[in-house]
Amino acid sequence: MSRPVKSNAAPVPDDAPSWHGITAPISEDLPEPADLIRTKKLIDTLVSHGVFEDEVQLQHREKVLRALESLFKEWLAAMCVEMNIPDYVTEQVGGRVLPFGSYQLGVHAKGADIDALCVGPGFIPRKDFFSSFYEKLKSQEGVRDIRAIEETFVPVIKLGFDGIEIDLVYAQLPRKSISEKLNLLDNKLLEAMDKHSIRSLNGYRVTETILSLVPNVLSFRLALRAIKLWAKRRNIYSNMMGFLGGISWAILVARISQVYPNATASTIVAKFFKVYSMWSWPIPIRLREVEDCHYNLPFWDPRFSLSDRNHPMPIITPVYPQQNTSFNVSPSTQAIISEEIDRGYAIAQDIQQKKANWSTLFETPNFLEKYQHYVLLRATSATEEQHVDWSGLVESKVRLLVGTLERNAHIAIAHVNIQPFSGPEKTGDREGMSTKWLIGLFLKRDRSKNQRIDLATSLLSWSDTVYSLAEKGQLYKEGMSLSATCVTRDSLCRGSPGRGEGISHEPKPSVSPQTLATVPQTPVKQGTKRKAGLQNEHPIKRMRADKELVPVKEGSPVQASTPAPSHVNKVKLPQAIGGPSPPSEETPAKKSKCSDEATPSPEKSPASASPCKSASSSSASPPAMKRPCSPVPDRPAKPLTSDLSTDELCDLFPGPSTPVTKVKRGIKLQLVRRNGW
Repeated sequence: MSRPVKSNAAPVPDDAPSWHGITAPISEDLPEPADLIRTKKLIDTLVSHGVFEDEVQLQHREKVLRALESLFKEWLAAMCVEMNIPDYVTEQVGGRVLPFGSYQLGVHAKGADIDALCVGPGFIPRKDFFSSFYEKLKSQEGVRDIRAIEETFVPVIKLGFDGIEIDLVYAQLPRKSISEKLNLLDNKLLEAMDKHSIRSLNGYRVTETILSLVPNVLSFRLALRAIKLWAKRRNIYSNMMGFLGGISWAILVARISQVYPNATASTIVAKFFKVYSMWSWPIPIRLREVEDCHYNLPFWDPRFSLSDRNHPMPIITPVYPQQNTSFNVSPSTQAIISEEIDRGYAIAQDIQQKKANWSTLFETPNFLEKYQHYVLLRATSATEEQHVDWSGLVESKVRLLVGTLERNAHIAIAHVNIQPFSGPEKTGDREGMSTKWLIGLFLKRDRSKNQRIDLATSLLSWSDTVYSLAEKGQLYKEGMSLSATCVTRDSLCRGSPGRGEGISHEPKPSVSPQTLATVPQTPVKQGTKRKAGLQNEHPIKRMRADKELVPVKEGSPVQASTPAPSHVNKVKLPQAIGGPSPPSEETPAKKSKCSDEATPSPEKSPASASPCKSASSSSASPPAMKRPCSPVPDRPAKPLTSDLSTDELCDLFPGPSTPVTKVKRGIKLQLVRRNGW
């Protein structure tokens, strides 16, 4: 059930074009009976997935918002008294709490949070909002899990209020009072505002403008609900992780609504997949032209900004200062989003031809079957209260690691699963909380053949960054740890990360598993012909076409390298991607399956584990990467037998693992006397 729209959008000029958007509609055809039937089936499917709230739940949200606004106005009045503001100013100070985002758009799901903007006068400092108002909220009955996050792009107070999760942002307006009739869409208000207030106000302005630019709000809402459900079920709904957030999906659906003004929700969904499956990125998506007011604010304009020109998937906000909502999208996440849109287009065509139903569109993928190699990240804390902040910091920086991995010459796709695995964890006699994330890796076949891949430098650099940020923000507490481990699909299938089975435990701090190994190219089964033009296809599509390829075996032992510096002892170094050569074409291996019947490979000695030459026995092999300040070993390290259990060895990547040592040779200098000198 949706609530009525209360939009404060500016009136449309008389000389404006009759259509919505920057171009004329593609089609203004009225819906046919078949379109109405498909829309009815779409609504039934959405109801079955529980995306709608009933009237009681909607009224409860409105009650919570009214309570928040009352508390905010009380706080503003108390601050005026504390600052000795004249009584006539205190009586008229006002203040507003305005929702924005999915709730204001009318597309929020059950249990979704509410984004709310608190608007106050210019003489109330921002620091007081995050101190005294924070304390006022904390003392209220029904408030839980409240925390203030100031060191971020948009400072926010997160809390749970009477069962509703709420994100509060604060904007100071250069006025003595905030009246109910104040038009926050007026660009002139931005001229004298600080950057944090402009960013906080931007979400509300974008939401109201989107509602004013769609021709049919009800059809837009229903179509957006369907697209949001599809994106969440397909794990591509997360701005933090480098995919698209709620505002990006809203702009994409709004643009389709503009060019098909009379279409039903089912038609808008079908056209959504069709248009964006053929869209030529990086041509931007805009709902209208936005003029630069020249207030010296960051303004997305690829004509003058090289960084803006390099954005792979620009989706532009319809208000000043216009911004790219998909700033976090990387080449890997763009490839994954495009692949999912292609899949949606194929299913939408089948739905129109009555070959499929809407439930097929919302099926969830099995992330553990998509890739052969993964990076497992694990953040642990001693208490649940500490874990909220610690896991939130780690999660916000996972995108940086994905960007580093996809720049590796041997990695085509680095795909993070946005669904973490959280729960209690017991280590010895201590109990704590743990959250795990998985990053799937798809290797470039032409580059990874018999190549040695080093991920230790990337993972250690990322973990150092996270620890440094935690210490800088005084967030780090005793008992917090972060590990990064490379694992294979087979080891993950033996135990889900959510249950903690089959996941390697952290080694002792003084041990760092070797991270370099050879990755042989996986051959095609006998009699299988590679598809024409396969190498020119998108990596995701190429991976999908190669499902019949033989998987890499695992099972060779690992050796320890030199100890890491004490600062990074909390981080588990990864094992390299790779393994022994696959079976010959006469005896092709069967495809690995995630089942309890899967048997691990038998243990082998280092000499017989792989036909590839050991790194130390080949002069052509590149030297191992050393951590700074790490001593160069004089001899190969001893096998890792006492610090890792048998389960741990099964989860590490196999492959030649004898460490490489650099031989320091002396340099002789000889002075030669020339004639005349």
